[in-house]
Amino acid sequence: MKKLIYKEIMLAMHPTAPIFLLLSAMLLIPNYPYGVIFFYTSLAVFFTCLTGRENQDVSFTMLLPVRKRDVVKARFALVVGLELCQMAVAVPFAAVRQHMGLPGNQVGMDANIPLFGLAFVMLGLFHLVFFGIYYQDVRKVGKAFVVSSAVIFLYIGAAETLTHILPFLRDHMDTSDPRYLGEKLIFLLAGAALYLVMTLAAFYKAVRDFEGQDL
Repeated sequence: MKKLIYKEIMLAMHPTAPIFLLLSAMLLIPNYPYGVIFFYTSLAVFFTCLTGRENQDVSFTMLLPVRKRDVVKARFALVVGLELCQMAVAVPFAAVRQHMGLPGNQVGMDANIPLFGLAFVMLGLFHLVFFGIYYQDVRKVGKAFVVSSAVIFLYIGAAETLTHILPFLRDHMDTSDPRYLGEKLIFLLAGAALYLVMTLAAFYKAVRDFEGQDL
């Protein structure tokens, strides 16, 4: 399994992936829909899968003495690793944004703790939709990305809108840290829990779909 993950990092991962991590610096932009920043990691996943299709990555991997389940597991390990790295890289920029003395984000959620909870849910949705389609037929990576991107941007639009109209989000979550810290941490943990549940659901479905393919 370790060798498969190493292969994913060294051979399969698209070179734009680490570059997109640095786009976490966009949290310093005033009045910006910060959810879009986390979309770039899903774009890196798409580029990785697309390049893999063109390079016959799946066909090559299936020639190795590995189980289909482990092939899926290694890809999920890469994706989750990238997403957690982006979260880690984004935290310092969010902290700097909090201390820049600028007004709160007028577009939607500020660069604060609840933003990461919303981002976790968004990425979990991406796993469900993208991998739910991709592993039915690994050649149809474009269809998987188009549908998952539509879902992501609908989610971002809904999240930003609800931030303005729901009193709990507007008055408690969309505030500078550490105000309402306890509630914000619960919100973050709830988002992380949903991310975990959706990622596991996506993984088990992907395994079933991929094992059913005749490659």
